[in-house]
Amino acid sequence: MLDRNGIAKRIAQELQDGWYVNLGIGIPTLVANYIPEGINVEFQSENGILGMGPFPFEGEEDADLINAGKQTVTMLPGGSIFDSSTSFAMIRGQHVQLTVLGAMEVADNGDIANWKIPGRMVKGMGGAMDLVASAQNIIVAMQHTNKRGQSKLLRQCTLPLTGVRCVKKVVTNMAVLDITERGFELRERAPGVTIEEIQNATEGRLIAEGEIPEMSP
Repeated sequence: MLDRNGIAKRIAQELQDGWYVNLGIGIPTLVANYIPEGINVEFQSENGILGMGPFPFEGEEDADLINAGKQTVTMLPGGSIFDSSTSFAMIRGQHVQLTVLGAMEVADNGDIANWKIPGRMVKGMGGAMDLVASAQNIIVAMQHTNKRGQSKLLRQCTLPLTGVRCVKKVVTNMAVLDITERGFELRERAPGVTIEEIQNATEGRLIAEGEIPEMSP
């Protein structure tokens, strides 16, 4: 199965030249470390950064330069910093072509739950609801199952929703899945993972037709 970096590296293959991309906290932030050669993308952070680069090397961190998850980041030449209202005008104005988010649950119709677990105190929903309501394309980066081994790819989300019918693709430690009207369509398997293992780990509707290739490195 893939580790966190493997998931991010596979998602980076979805990037297209000239895109503006928002990366959520957690696994999505790692995507910035794996931009394919020949591709020029601009990473946007909703706290007010455009032109975000990879994580800094140890000892080179700037405590005043952080992403929305309060992690220290770098900026590429030509990058810019601006206020939150400008950042969300960019998001709500649909000027971001791709959003990559983590999730606690995803339903097979594209619903996503990623901001609250009942009974646990949270500071707020952050920018997630604006992002899922406005992004042209949403990819979720997540583990296929939770710590108890239960599927996080469901027929219907059980946690409070962040967005409805908005997710287009899910990349997990086990598989790449497109979300269609028929449910999760299996496109690729992680190296060494069988279709049967993916079926057993997926509670939602899963379509696995034809030869399902392993992910390319």
